[in-house]
Amino acid sequence: MHKITSFTINHLDLEPGVYVSRKDRYGDAVITTFDLRMTAPNREPVMNTAEMHTIEHLGATFLRNHPVFADKTVYFGPMGCRTGFYMLLAGDYSSEEIAPLVEEMFVFIRDFRGEIPGAAPRDCGNWLDQNLGMANWLADRYLRNTLVGIDKAHLVYPD
Repeated sequence: MHKITSFTINHLDLEPGVYVSRKDRYGDAVITTFDLRMTAPNREPVMNTAEMHTIEHLGATFLRNHPVFADKTVYFGPMGCRTGFYMLLAGDYSSEEIAPLVEEMFVFIRDFRGEIPGAAPRDCGNWLDQNLGMANWLADRYLRNTLVGIDKAHLVYPD
């Protein structure tokens, strides 16, 4: 059996960043999958599910309401390893092109206060598993340590 693409990345050298994980073609359409890596795999603690769940709700809400990317958003959700998120966009994009969108999204998450969109029993299958304070903190950490002034080394997977 062949290894899937995400398992071929050297996670021992991977740092937080914004990476193109893969590009898939469906007829004439291109879907670009981004790896929004928030913690250094195997070297930093993973994120807890409650704050990841909150980031998922806020990130998906932000993207699906974005004036440019709402209709291009295919998916936004957590990685099973709990070190980041996958963002799938319809279109052929580079990490460099998308970094400003990711920064804008995490500013939204960092600054969000109030009722978490979709965090109600009717709307979500695990609505109580949320942690807005930690989601705000993690978004701020990702912004300060990775996104603001992001360099080439954090936009392209290591060899």
